[in-house]
Amino acid sequence: MVGAGTAGPAAALFLARAGHQVTVFERVATPSAVGAGIVLQPSGLGVLDVLGLREAVVARGAVLRELWCQNARGQRVIHLEYALLSSELFGLGLHRGVLFDALLHELQRTGGLALELGVTLDGLERLADGRHVLVDEQGRRFGPWDLVIIADGARSRLRDRLVTPSEVSRYPWGAVWFVAKDEGHHFERRLFQVVDGTQRLLGLLPTGLGPTGQTPRVSLFWSVRADQVGEWRAAGLEPWKRAVRRLAPQAEHVLEQIHSVDDLLFSEYHDVVMPHWHADGVVVLGDAAHATSPQLGQGCNLALVDAWELSRVLEAHDELPSALTAYSRRRRWHLGYYQLATRWLTPLFQSDHGWLGPVRDLVMGATCRWPLVGRQMLTGMAGISRGPFLPTLPLVKRAEALPARTA
Repeated sequence: MVGAGTAGPAAALFLARAGHQVTVFERVATPSAVGAGIVLQPSGLGVLDVLGLREAVVARGAVLRELWCQNARGQRVIHLEYALLSSELFGLGLHRGVLFDALLHELQRTGGLALELGVTLDGLERLADGRHVLVDEQGRRFGPWDLVIIADGARSRLRDRLVTPSEVSRYPWGAVWFVAKDEGHHFERRLFQVVDGTQRLLGLLPTGLGPTGQTPRVSLFWSVRADQVGEWRAAGLEPWKRAVRRLAPQAEHVLEQIHSVDDLLFSEYHDVVMPHWHADGVVVLGDAAHATSPQLGQGCNLALVDAWELSRVLEAHDELPSALTAYSRRRRWHLGYYQLATRWLTPLFQSDHGWLGPVRDLVMGATCRWPLVGRQMLTGMAGISRGPFLPTLPLVKRAEALPARTA
């Protein structure tokens, strides 16, 4: 298993519990709980429930009941409520470090698992017997392995060593982000977004308690073109803060905690396309296989479902080649839907095509109220859609175990 982000540890846990001997390689010598806010959807929460980690993660997250997006004039663009799909469903705003900590702790206490930290792998060799050897930057060889699982992110080196071709491109837009304290509980129950045309997008995501402490947090996101980050930083904080105040005056207490442009970190987005996600004795999971813009907030959820689906096909097939072929087949519609939807939606929210802004405000504001369209948007948000004409992913969990403070 290469990579200790989300897909890798989740798949390692499933496989170790099924009796396989698993080694997880991670290039960071001392992994830590860092990152901004993410949204765990019912799909991802369902996988965590199967792993027995759901309750611990939910306890440190912020339960989301709806997604709200408005334009600069305060007009509704999107309003989606989980309860309209099922009263038992919810999203979870979460500091990425909470999920990381939960998975890493479970890795460390699970038998049949070994962790190799501080190892940067960039070579993959196939032996005559069909097994593989992994090679690190110093030329050290590890293995051989019956199955290599590549889950080391969108810029994976090993993925590009595969016979299976892949196309990796960088989105022109990314976002700066900041995790603030929210002691006054100003942001609860919903992901709040404001769009101004297609070049300004502000997001405020309740992020729970974070990896440590008992202070609620909120994550702020702001769209920036990747080639203009330096210019944005050079302009200083005040012009940016004025723009944020204009769009969301309620964000003032967040802005008060930002004292330098260096307090905001920049994240870029990648788009990864693979015709299928396996080769002989190798399978690719998570962002390494299908990174997208985070516009739909599905990255960690798709990664968790990858791990769950892989464990299911390995259990159902006696031969590895047929299991991996089945994996790519099972993931085709679910991943294909979200990759296509993200590519279509991202220019409506982050692009230089200003004319799309008014079209988006008019069309999306109306169509999300249409029952059939609204339901499709809800299943898409929940992470369980395979497309408008296919059954949804059978992986949801009721909210009955919510802690009292979040129910």
